Order: sequence, then structure tokens, then C-alpha cells
Amino acid sequence: MDNQEKITAKEKTSNKKTSSPESGAENMEKKEMVLRFPIVGIGASAGGLAAFEAFFSGMPVDEEPGMAFVLVQHLAPDHESMLTNLISKYTSMQVFEVEDGMEVKPNCVYIIPPNRDLSLSDGKLQLLEPSAPRGHRLPIDFFFRSLAKERQESGIGIVLSGTGSDGTLGLRAIKGEGGMAMVQNPDSAEYDGMPRSALGTGLVDYELPPAEMPEQLLSFVSRAFLKKRRPVAPAPETINSLNKIFMLLRAQTGHDFSRYKSSAIHRRIERRMAMRQIEDMEKYGDYLHKNSTEVEALFRDLLIGVTAFFRDPEAFEAFEKECLPKLFEDKPSNTPLRIWVPGCSTGEEAYSLAILVEEYLEKHNRSDQVQIFSTDIDADAVGKARSGIYPASIKADISDERLSKYFATDSGESNGNPGFYRIKKNIREKLIFSEHNLIKDPPFSKLDLISCRNLLIYMNSELQKKVLSLFHYALKEGGYLFLGSSETVGNFSELFLNIHQKAKIYRHTESFKDHQKTASRILEPTVPIDEKRKFSLNERIPLEEKKSMKKLVEHELLEHLKVSGILINEMGDILYIHGRSGKYLEPGPGEFDRNIKKMIKKELKRSLSMALHKSIKSKSPVIVKGMGVRNNGEDVVVDLTLRPIVMSTGFSSDNVLYLIVLEDTPLKEKEGLNIPSSMSELEGDEGKGSKDSRISSLLKELHEKEEYLQATNEELETSNEALKSSNDELQSMNEELQSTNEELETSKEELQSVNEELNTVNAELEAKVLDLSRVNSDMNNLLAGTGIATVFVDHKLNIMRFTPTATKIINLIRSDIGRPVGHIVSNLEDYDNLVEDIKEVLDTLIPKGLEVKTVEGKGYRMHIQPYRTLDNVIEGAVLTFINI
Repeated sequence: MDNQEKITAKEKTSNKKTSSPESGAENMEKKEMVLRFPIVGIGASAGGLAAFEAFFSGMPVDEEPGMAFVLVQHLAPDHESMLTNLISKYTSMQVFEVEDGMEVKPNCVYIIPPNRDLSLSDGKLQLLEPSAPRGHRLPIDFFFRSLAKERQESGIGIVLSGTGSDGTLGLRAIKGEGGMAMVQNPDSAEYDGMPRSALGTGLVDYELPPAEMPEQLLSFVSRAFLKKRRPVAPAPETINSLNKIFMLLRAQTGHDFSRYKSSAIHRRIERRMAMRQIEDMEKYGDYLHKNSTEVEALFRDLLIGVTAFFRDPEAFEAFEKECLPKLFEDKPSNTPLRIWVPGCSTGEEAYSLAILVEEYLEKHNRSDQVQIFSTDIDADAVGKARSGIYPASIKADISDERLSKYFATDSGESNGNPGFYRIKKNIREKLIFSEHNLIKDPPFSKLDLISCRNLLIYMNSELQKKVLSLFHYALKEGGYLFLGSSETVGNFSELFLNIHQKAKIYRHTESFKDHQKTASRILEPTVPIDEKRKFSLNERIPLEEKKSMKKLVEHELLEHLKVSGILINEMGDILYIHGRSGKYLEPGPGEFDRNIKKMIKKELKRSLSMALHKSIKSKSPVIVKGMGVRNNGEDVVVDLTLRPIVMSTGFSSDNVLYLIVLEDTPLKEKEGLNIPSSMSELEGDEGKGSKDSRISSLLKELHEKEEYLQATNEELETSNEALKSSNDELQSMNEELQSTNEELETSKEELQSVNEELNTVNAELEAKVLDLSRVNSDMNNLLAGTGIATVFVDHKLNIMRFTPTATKIINLIRSDIGRPVGHIVSNLEDYDNLVEDIKEVLDTLIPKGLEVKTVEGKGYRMHIQPYRTLDNVIEGAVLTFINI
């Protein structure tokens, strides 16, 4: 091929590639789909085999679903599962029994092996030895929770037929991460315990028979995952549609979600759009406008939160040790302990705190009154919390001791679900549940503790600031704030003192208003007077007049001194300004920053930084004189005094503030200084005197720069050490978090009865039982059809069974079964040794035969032989009478 032919071929190939941009986009979408394909976890127990078969029978044969399926069923540890072979008959996808470390791929089915727990980590299935004893395992919850953490919104949970409540907590975790939940219709389930328990959460998206699930599942996945990736910055039309949705939510529910984090809100809305098969957000807004039920459903989806009893056990343990004892320190027994739990959801966190408080009171023999105010904007969740009824699967989160002490068990059925726990009265009476909007409703006040865990993470920074300010107002002096593991007080470190870094426990400290009051007291000038003179003035001058004189003297002194004062903390943040400081401060452009180093004029910045460093290091006042500042075209010489002030906030005896005093130097002092007011003055000087003055000024300036550099180097070294320490701490925390994620709560107890495992085995043995019933019927018909009188007795000579013909020889009726054969009157003539002959046969195991005659004159050949089982065990004797 010559060069021209190569060029032509290349052009054809290029044209072929670029002729269909739509197909290229589709390929990119499919590639993204493969990278983030959904994983469907399906849990079942007793009756699950039929549900599995119906589910996969409804899956299209000629279409790849684009997702992976992981089947988790309750299996007896010593029973070999045939589920892999059975499922293979109903699907064209590849079916595997899971092996440790097996990578999950789309369009495949994975089945849990017996006597193993299953989890998902880094796209691979991990098999684990069960941590709980047999009968106390929850394999479905265990896998669903790992699926939620690993795949988040691309995780799908399906609960099918089964007894108990396994899968309920796992389904809640999937919904909490933005995934989808589907449950078998209880009427179509062979055992409806698990489906009803899951439906009781109110979080289920679809309730369908197994055969109808695949169609709905494929429709949801095609819209939720086979679409273009959402841009980082939403388009203007998307923002308008979101605002319309927020308005509809606010109009119907009274709650405003516009200040919640947009990413989380957007994901939940897109998921509802996929469920309703709507691809455009503007159309979804129109759909909401016409359907109030969908507005309510979206509202429920936006409120979903992951909660559990004693969630994050290490944090609750730290709270119990570090915070709880301090709540009762110096508290009179007649003063109630006031606790607020905003965003309580279904009440697990509030009840956990109540249990800890009750345990403390019992341990220390106290009888303090306790008031726990638990609030939420979800009326349904508050109603469930108020009832205090929880599924049996909470045993995975609560110790057996606490369960037996603070919960009443219900082994029967409650709302269709077997096995529930109810909070006991002594715990329930401590809590008050109510519907309350944290953002717009008035807060509670004079609180000892606020526990708001994992609520702030859903709010944007503006709303977080508002809520934290509200919490500071609601807490009494020295009250505590208990946040979630991913939450902090942010820029409000001056309002809340960190008590426990890892558990996120904070303590109420003084506010900015208190700082300003303190600063004004510090700046108040005092004039010493004679005590006798003071006493005589107090006798003659009325109180109001004394106050006015005091203000008059203070005002005149402050006006005369012409001193500017700035109160800062160790970080340089301005807390209070006294006097006119415009000539010294110069705010920069952009967002306002109240740090003194950002606002001080550049001529004073170096000296101020050096003085602050010295004062912090030496804890003593520092004075810097003769600093040149340019103000309104004029050169001004300023003296700076920086004085540390040790304050007591009630929590720390070493809380230090710093007062900066700036004072202009009079002209006669200015003339005596060797600091020039401007560079032009230096350039204009001539002669030896001016040279000496210039050299002296330059040497002084050089010395100041050396000190400044030295101070800067020390600050840099200190900062580097702090950063290094923080980095080490962050790395340690990261390792702990990774370890926690890998463990996947394996230490928690799981609740699963042995009866569920037996039911699973029984489902596979039902056919054999039916066969045995048929064999038994055939045997009865055979015995009756032969016309031979037969009587079966056990080793105690009690009657076990007899044929109808035998009633003509021995007077037997149906109620005689179980009675000794010797108690029954027979129709045999001149024969009274029946019992002795049977005992003889049982003792010798030698059959015996003899002729007998009835009172009617009929002759029979009686034959007595041992009754042998298939295992060759003697369990009685068989008597037969043949008419001769």
C-alpha cells in the first residue's frame, strides 16, 4: 500500500469513528455503569427457596441486568446447601458459591456458603467465621450493612420470605446511605416475619411479589445508573427546579430543606425520580405539584437517618466515663437533670442516654429527677419512639444484661412481627417526645446536656453556625454538647471547650459578649482616692448621681489620654476594640477577617508579630517605641504596649488574652527619636551628623529585622511541630477508621433462632415427609385389605395400632390405643395366657404360634413375633390372627 492509500484508509477510519458521536457517548455511559454497577443483596430465611425461584424466573433471559446479585440465606452449619444448583436452573447468569476474596462482577449471582458470615470490602466478597454462637446470628443484617458502607447509593437491599427480623437493621443502613429497599409482599410469602418487620420501618420503596420484582428493579436501575454523570456545578435550570421543589416541601410540610447540603438532597431527589421513572427534574417538580402523596414520600426520604442503640460504642463509653459523672457534680438532688436530644428519629439514641443515666443513678444510690426532651420533625418517627417498641434484631446492639433489665420481651406477635422488645416503664417515664423543628421553633433552655449526633453533617455551613449558636444559648453555664463522630464545632471553639477529641464531647464556655464585658472592665481607668474621702462622698452623694459622676470622670480621662486599645486572644483574633483605631487598622479586600495580623497596617505588622511572640513566650508585657506609620499623607510615630491578661473562665485557670495599647508620640519626643518619618527625609540629609543618624537608624532597623526573623523562625518551628503532631494524630485516626470499617461491627451480637435454620432444612425435606405420609397410608390400606387381624404392642405391652379385623377377636376401640393389652377383654375361649406369651416372646425373641378359638366357635392361628425397626431394635411385638 502506497502513502496515498494509507492516508485514504486513515481518513475513512477517522470518518467512521466520528460519524456517530451518540454511540460514543453511549459507550462512555456503559463504561461508567460497569465501574459503578449496583449490587443487589437478597436476604431470605424459611420459605426463601420458592421466593428465589420466582424472582429469577421473572428476570428477562435475553437481557443482561447490569448488576450483581448476592444471595444470603439462613443455612444450618452442618447442612450442605444445594441452592447454587437450584438457582442455576432459573437464570442464564453465572451462579457461584462465594469463595473468600471473590471479586464481584455484574451479571453474576453469588450465594453464601453454610456456616459463614459474608461482607463486601473493596469490591470483593469476604468470608468470615461467625462471631456469634449458632442461633444468635444475623447474616443478612451483617451483609446489608457492609453493602451500605461499600456501595452507598448503588446498594440495593431485598428482603424475602423468612421468620424473625433479620435484614431490618441492614435495610435501614442501606436507606441511610441513599440506596433502594424492596420487600416481598407478606401475603405472597410463605413466612411473613421478615417482610413485615422490614415494612415496619416505613423505609421500603417497593412491596411486591418476587415474580414482579425484576421488572421494577430493571426499570429503577436503568434510570438511576444508566445516565450521564451529574455536573459538579448544577445548571441554572436545575437550581430553579430545586427551589421549586423546596417551595413545595415547605408549603406542604412546613419544613425548609434549602439550607441542607445540596449533594445529599440532590441524591435523594434523583432516587425518587428514578423510582417514578422521571428523567427531568423540572418534570419531577411538576409531578410533585400534582401529587401531594409524592411530596410526603420525598419528605420521608429526606429524613432518613441511620440510628441504633449505643451507636458508636466507644463514644458512649467515653461519655459515660468523662461526662456523665460531671453532670451530677454539685447538683442538688431536687434539681432535675435536663437533657435535649434534637433529631431523635425513632428514639434509640435518647433511650441509650436514659439507660446510661439510670445505671449511674443505681450505682451511686441517687434518686435525681431526669428530664430528657427528645424531638424530631418527623411525626411518624416520634410516634414510634414514643411507643418504645423495637424489633428483636436490636439484640445485635445491646448487651443481654441491659436487654433483660430495661426491656420487656414479647415472644408473641406484635403488629404481625414475632419477637419484639418494649422499653420498661422506669426508662420510658424519663423521656418526653415531641415534634419540634430545630431551625424555626424556640429551643429548650437551661440544659445540662445536648446530644445531637449525626445531624449537623446534613446541614450547610451557614445553618451549622446558626444551630451551634442556638445550642450555646440553650446550654447552661458548664453544660455539655455531645456530637457525632464526623462533626465538630468548627469556628466556635471559643464557645465550646473540647473535652474529648475522639468522642466529640464539648463543654459550654463564655460567649463573645462575656469577652466584651471583661474587656470593658479591663479598659476602665481607676483613680485611687483616700478611703476616708470615699466614705464621706458615699454618705452625701445619692447612688444615681455617683454613677453619673463616675461615667463623667471615665469619659474625660479616656478622651484626654487618646489611647486606642485592642483585645485579642493568643491566635490574634480581635475580641474588642476601644477608642479610634482607624489610623492603625486597615482591613484588606475580600472576605472579612478579624485577625489582628490581617487588619493591622503593614508598617506595624512586623513589630506587632514580634511583640506578640515575645509576650506569649515570656508571659510578660512588651513595649515597642518609635514605630513610623503613614496616616492621611502624614507620618506618625506610635508606641505599642502589649500586655497579657490572665482570666478565669470557670473551666481553665490559664485562659490568656492580650491587650494592645497604641499611643501616638508627641512631636517633641518624635524629634528626639532616631527613626525617620519617611525615606525622603533620609535622602535629603547631608553631612556627618546626618550620616551618623542614618547609620544608627539603619542599625536599629537591622536589629529589629533580626529579632523579627528570629521570632518568625521560632513561630515556624512551633507551627511545624504542631502540624507534625496533628499529622501523626490524623494518620492514627485514619488507621483506626479503616480498621473499624474492615471489622464491620463483627463484635456485635446477632439474633437468629435455631428454629429458622430448622425451617430452612425442613423446606428441603418436605417432599420426603410427604412421601412417608403416602407410604404410611399405603401400609394402612394394605393391612386393612388383607383381612388379617393384626395388633401392635410396645415393649410395655401398650397397644400402638390394630387393624379393623382385630376388633372381632379382641374388643378394641380407637380410644384403647395406649392402654395395656391385658386390660382389654378378648373374645378368645379358654385362653388366658395372652400377656404371658407376649412377655415370653419379648424375653426370648423367639416367635410363638398356637391355635385359639373364639366364643363364636371360629378358629384362628395366632402368631406372636418381635416388632423390629429398620435399625434392628426391638420396640414391641406383633400379634396376627389367621382364620383357619
